[in-house]
Amino acid sequence: MPLVVIGINHRTAPVEIREKMVFAGEELPEALRELAGQPGVREALIVSTCNRTELYCFADHGGESLDGANNGPTPIPDPSLPLTDWLANWHDLALHRLDINQTLYRLHGSAAVQHLFAVACGLDSLVLGEPQILGQLKDAYRAALDQKVTGPYLNRVMQTAFSVAKRVRTQTRIGANAVSVAYAAVSLARTVFEKFSGHTALLVGAGETIALAARHLHANGLGRMIVANRSIGRAQELAAEFKGFAIGIDDIAAHLPEADIVITSTASPTPVITYKDVQAAVRARKRKPIFMVDIAVPRDIEAEVSKIEDVYLFTIDDLQNVVNENLASRREAARDASEMLATEVSLFEQQLKTLDAVPTIRQLRDDAEAVRSQTAEQARRMLAAGRDPREVVDFLASTLTNRLLHGPSQRLREAAERGEVDLLEAARILFAADAPDQPQ
Repeated sequence: MPLVVIGINHRTAPVEIREKMVFAGEELPEALRELAGQPGVREALIVSTCNRTELYCFADHGGESLDGANNGPTPIPDPSLPLTDWLANWHDLALHRLDINQTLYRLHGSAAVQHLFAVACGLDSLVLGEPQILGQLKDAYRAALDQKVTGPYLNRVMQTAFSVAKRVRTQTRIGANAVSVAYAAVSLARTVFEKFSGHTALLVGAGETIALAARHLHANGLGRMIVANRSIGRAQELAAEFKGFAIGIDDIAAHLPEADIVITSTASPTPVITYKDVQAAVRARKRKPIFMVDIAVPRDIEAEVSKIEDVYLFTIDDLQNVVNENLASRREAARDASEMLATEVSLFEQQLKTLDAVPTIRQLRDDAEAVRSQTAEQARRMLAAGRDPREVVDFLASTLTNRLLHGPSQRLREAAERGEVDLLEAARILFAADAPDQPQ
């Protein structure tokens, strides 16, 4: 199969590299169009989240050498290949002096389909079985549809991935005991604060991840919540749900001293909380500790903040330890899900093979319909002329038979004259014809 996947994820690249390879929302349309215009690429889709950046392409040759088998994400030995070059050039990785050779993986064919299905089911996520990635895949697919860079193949494989993910979630316990990056962040905060009552949390951003964090904090009895967002309207909407207080991004520094817990997840290309802001907040709090979790990629909190005494800063990569504690109940379900995926990939491959026959079947039916229409019209004229209906029925049956079999019969005779035994045998199988009696 011609599906090619090229990308990085949380297992192959640290946040310092992943944040340099994010496709921001405003640049995604142009990136999709440019990717779809690369040599050999017929359909394209880009998935870009805090934990992964992946190119999904339906390609004549993928723009890459497809020698050898891929059983899973493996480093690309030569990063100068076309799609890899395109990815590196788009993000100006040479300018950042980044070599993605050892972090990029490439999959093709069945392995690529298996990977896509695993991603859709949450089996390849930082938090095993987390459901957010399915929504992110759907968003990526919609973006590609909007730019008209998908086609029959990607449409089919993506729809199948969504369907497989739904079956896996309903038929296994992979989604039991809801776990997400937001949940992991709150769980990490619980190791610092015995109780959340009496504490204030500052949530920066108003997207799905922050909304989930807000729900988890609220469920754990958080005393007070402040929501900061570039769109004050969205911040007010989320804050109102939990009887919180909304502020703009520019007001963060003023309210930072009030926060015991800070969780950030925005799409800002630059940090929204600086070292200077946090240093001033700690001073104002008289060194009362601040627990901070930066879920965003690129990061929302300047890395140097981790050096400030009385500040406990964690990035999305630090959540891995918390995540591991929540995996036990899902590992068996993941094994069941993996077995299901193997079956689903096999079924998908079979469905693709049937597509090869579709044009021929359609042409056969169109030709047969033309013969039927012509013959039926002749029969109707015969009836209108007063011919005996029994005679018309006989005419209709024999004429249809002769006209439908004329072409195949003529070609089979020609095949016999040329000694094309394979074609004759294929015709016998195709038409379920018994083998002729052999002369004694």
